[in-house]
Amino acid sequence: MGLNDTPSANRVHIGFFGRRNAGKSSLVNAVTGQETALVSDVKGTTTDPVLKAMELLPLGPVLIIDTPGIDDEGALGELRVRRARQILNKVDVAVLAVDASVSPGGELCPVEEELVGIFKEKNIPYIIVWNKCDLVNADETNFSGESLPASAKTGFNINLLKEKIAVLAAVADSKIRLVADLIQPLDFVLLVVPIDKAAPKGRLILPQQQVIRDILETGAVAVVVRDFELKEALARMENKPAIVITDSQVFAQVSAEVPQEIRLTSFSILFARYKGLLETAVRGVRALKTLQNGDKVLICEGCTHHRQCDDIGTVKIPRMIRQYSSVEPEFCFCSGGDFPEDLTPYRIVVHCGACMLNDREMQYRRRCAEDQNIPFTNYGILIACIQGILERSVAPFNILC
Repeated sequence: MGLNDTPSANRVHIGFFGRRNAGKSSLVNAVTGQETALVSDVKGTTTDPVLKAMELLPLGPVLIIDTPGIDDEGALGELRVRRARQILNKVDVAVLAVDASVSPGGELCPVEEELVGIFKEKNIPYIIVWNKCDLVNADETNFSGESLPASAKTGFNINLLKEKIAVLAAVADSKIRLVADLIQPLDFVLLVVPIDKAAPKGRLILPQQQVIRDILETGAVAVVVRDFELKEALARMENKPAIVITDSQVFAQVSAEVPQEIRLTSFSILFARYKGLLETAVRGVRALKTLQNGDKVLICEGCTHHRQCDDIGTVKIPRMIRQYSSVEPEFCFCSGGDFPEDLTPYRIVVHCGACMLNDREMQYRRRCAEDQNIPFTNYGILIACIQGILERSVAPFNILC
């Protein structure tokens, strides 16, 4: 997989924020070296967040996000501001663009001060860029040490800005690998991948691709079979697999066919751990036992896709919950970047594996649920619980049910 094919969830998310006409879009274009964002002297030209996946040296694969002016006005302006604030839930590094020609003395306005406060509250590394410094007399400027004078127009300090962004984003790779810490070089890892009408034609889905890549990087051997070939594949394997990883939708069948001494889990559960949600998801699934008629269940997916007639999120999961709980809840759905801030109407939140969302976004969603005391779980944990194999499916991670 080349840099241009790096999934968005694995890219460093860099958000550009500020007031209207502070030159955010011009800075984005200067930093990327491309006409990524529309530039105009008219305030409020950027009406929606603009996302650009690219390689930014010396950092590598990134997602650049240009946001609407945080001081936009009117009903439509409030919507734009809300979208800009939502972006803050997923950025790894924030760049605050300030118009140096308006505040040559280095003072931030109340809206900009508020943004800095949000950066700090959310623990987002940030840098303040005093753009348009070419319009200011250098003798009159008084920028603080955490700020950087720059000019998108002349290119002044743009390379330094990129270097500073790289420093802020220079964090180690995810503390937890998807599966590497569970296996050794030359171990056999058996992956069970159903190929049905819901599977994309000609390719594997992203979680499967990423798990295979992690296995190969560890020096282990990935063996991929369809669900109806599993029993025969196990019989033919001279060396028992170190672990079996399955699509959650065939969990029960796979658990019945894989000997108890072989570790077993699912792609979805691996991603719950990878995103830092595993223990939360295991605790949250207990709420299924106390569901009542009419309780609202929120089912969330991190991506948007064409719904199949037997779609897992909108059809299979609700059906499983009804059969398990013997009640009739009210099911609500959200997908992509949409996620309600107010979760209090819901009895439980059930999330997909979130392979398309970055860690910061998922931690935000987890904290939203925890802060409002709403149980939060994910597809794989829920399916394992309903099928009576939760304890076995999380045993490789030493999690108590």
